[in-house]
Amino acid sequence: MPRPRSDIQPRIVHAARARFLESGVDGASLRAIASDAGTNVGMVFYYFPTKDDLFLAVIEDVYVKLLDDIAAALAGDAPVRERLERVFARLGRASEDELTVVRLVVREVLLSHERFGRVFARMQRGHVAMILSTLVEGTARGEIDASVPPPLLLLSCIGLGALPQMVRRAAGDRAPFSALPAPEKLAHESVELLFRAIGSKKKSLAATPPRSRKRAAVR
Repeated sequence: MPRPRSDIQPRIVHAARARFLESGVDGASLRAIASDAGTNVGMVFYYFPTKDDLFLAVIEDVYVKLLDDIAAALAGDAPVRERLERVFARLGRASEDELTVVRLVVREVLLSHERFGRVFARMQRGHVAMILSTLVEGTARGEIDASVPPPLLLLSCIGLGALPQMVRRAAGDRAPFSALPAPEKLAHESVELLFRAIGSKKKSLAATPPRSRKRAAVR
């Protein structure tokens, strides 16, 4: 009969998240984390040889589910703007655990170059690769301006689509961000703004009535 799977590892991860948030990765005590998890420090080292390994496990604990949701939002053959809108709306519905990890990442990667490198490498293999691939697809399909370099497309998505959602979620009812609309509406407005900047100019021109096009050319 197989032995039951232990829940020690997830208990350590959950305890570490709370301690890292309170004291930072460098300041958190592994013995305190072990105590909070109902185990001993030897088990912490067994699963996570270094603190940075444990920090990455804290990130991964919520990141995997987020990646699944992003992949589902980007799936299918709908226009790229619709798929990005779904991604932005999902970010706007971030859970408390996800927001906690975002706060940890923002704080900790600024304190450690090595930590930044490992987190960035993980994200490059995760949501960054997914979104960048979708943007490149949009360029190939003529939905996105081919003259905009892919890295700039990605940064535009972060600044105009992802960041407003995360700020709205983190700020709560604090002015002036309390005036931002609900995630779905904010996602739609963000995508509209984004595609004014990166949308295919040929498509925009084709959608313009001939008379308006002529006036624009005279100007």
